[in-house]
Amino acid sequence: MYLFCCPRHILHAFLIGFCGLGIALPDPAQAATTSLAAPGADEDLTEQLRSASAVLSVPPDIDVQGLLATALSDYRTLVQVLYDRGYFSPEVHIRLDGREAASIQPLYPPRTINTIAITVKPGTRFTFGEARVTPLPNPSDVELPESFAPGQTASTGAIRDASHAGLKAWRHAGHAKVALQDQDITANHLQSRLNATLHLAPGPKLRFGQLRQTGQTAVNAEAIRRIAGFPTGEVYHPDDLAKVGTRLRRTGTFSTVSLTEAPQANPDGTLDFAANFEDLPQRRLTFGAELSSSDGLELTGSWMHRNLFGNAEKLRFEMRLSGLGGSTDIDGRIALRLDRPATLGPDDNTYYLLEVERLDEEHYKATRGLGAIGVRRVFSDTLFAEGSIGFESILAEDVFGKRRFKFLEGNLRVEKDRRNNRVSATSGYYMDARVVPFIGLDGSKSGAQLKLEGRIYYSLGSSENIVLAGRLQLGSVVGPALSEVSPTMLFFSGGAGSVRGHEYQSLGVPVAGGTAGGKGYLALSTEVRGKVTDKISLVGFYDLGLVDADSFVSNSSERHAGAGIGLRYDVAGIGPIRLDLAYPVDGGSSDGLQFYIGIGQAF
Repeated sequence: MYLFCCPRHILHAFLIGFCGLGIALPDPAQAATTSLAAPGADEDLTEQLRSASAVLSVPPDIDVQGLLATALSDYRTLVQVLYDRGYFSPEVHIRLDGREAASIQPLYPPRTINTIAITVKPGTRFTFGEARVTPLPNPSDVELPESFAPGQTASTGAIRDASHAGLKAWRHAGHAKVALQDQDITANHLQSRLNATLHLAPGPKLRFGQLRQTGQTAVNAEAIRRIAGFPTGEVYHPDDLAKVGTRLRRTGTFSTVSLTEAPQANPDGTLDFAANFEDLPQRRLTFGAELSSSDGLELTGSWMHRNLFGNAEKLRFEMRLSGLGGSTDIDGRIALRLDRPATLGPDDNTYYLLEVERLDEEHYKATRGLGAIGVRRVFSDTLFAEGSIGFESILAEDVFGKRRFKFLEGNLRVEKDRRNNRVSATSGYYMDARVVPFIGLDGSKSGAQLKLEGRIYYSLGSSENIVLAGRLQLGSVVGPALSEVSPTMLFFSGGAGSVRGHEYQSLGVPVAGGTAGGKGYLALSTEVRGKVTDKISLVGFYDLGLVDADSFVSNSSERHAGAGIGLRYDVAGIGPIRLDLAYPVDGGSSDGLQFYIGIGQAF
């Protein structure tokens, strides 16, 4: 046994002596000069090595100890880059003032480091000799990557992708506990070939067991089971499990939904899952504003109450005030909607709608009320449909006089959204189709209104710096004559939502004594969006609108067009702030220059 005793005065003397001896402590690196050379490597590989190297991007104030540790870690990083590109016999040298970093003892680093030279010799690129994943299910709906095959360039990335594909294939076949059992990987340096065989352990075919709830949530357990639609007893498939999570998140009640499989399957061949939840705040308030020179200021707001009765219901109150400071009087809308999830099935919601709206437009005034009940069906993350039936009453005054309309009204809607970003899309498309059949009551005429909107986005080049965007809007009213249709169902053109450069709803159908909306409508919009910086974009656009007294537009339809330029400034978490300057180019309008300010792209 050794006993060490160090009184305070002896320790103090030792520290003084330690300082007096001038023990060689490492100094700061003082911004060492760095370089990387890769003889035999192409420009792309050289750039990838530069980007991966931590030594080449160290801060100038790092000390020698930290610089040495960074250099030592770079060996593994650079070799991994080479392995991912198929180079399995590389030479990597990292020299600090001429000394190989790997030969320097970390406990005895040099006092200073002035130069760091990295030399990488990739060697010969390897190809796969043997490339197998065994066993695999037969049949299988998952294919191995084409890069993992004899004769293809060998890389650790291809091996990793093949392993993931094999595991995925067995999971799709119902084997939830499949695992990578072993891998035989050998390199033949004389022939520059890599042989790789991955051995999988599929485990038994399993069925879904029970869904057990964990975490704290205010939603009733029975409602969670109903919404989830957990497929108890069915053969395991990861897509079915993903649907369960999607259904629960879609309610908008939870901030977090995680599904975790049990470590072991049950003796009866079933696998249980645990669902963990975290609730979002019960209430949410939103606010929006849009300003244009002709329409004035429009204010929108909404208030949402989540999990109203404990079954993940969603109550939403919406309000709109528009025409503030514009050329028309103020009008507004108040709407109340209650959504109840999984009332008819896990993918079906029912909703109840009450809506009151006062419209004081350029060519008509109207007060309308609507009450409806409907069903919404979600088919996928990008496709849903909903239908409702209700009663609508409208008191309107336009060029045809003051009239009251009463309808028993249906509303069918289908939306397909394949945009890569809903706020500022750069690729994909969006379609929204609506059919509103109405049966007239108390002398009102029957008919149908049809509306279709399509948008498409295309990027020029992989950088997405230039985006082409287009929008098509179609509308038609079939059945009654023009004078027998409520003006709220007819179509006008002009303004931020249709043809910029012309005042809101400035284009309609001329009739004796004034202007009415049309039964036929077509609007086309095109934009070229170009990024100037990461935050700023410039936009050029052209809009065309046609309105007709008949149900379909033709060469004789009323028309106008506008064009202009816009500026976008991206704000994180909000989207682009929009400024558009537009001028009428067709239609005999004397509106002059119009401007529009809003949040989000024009479409």
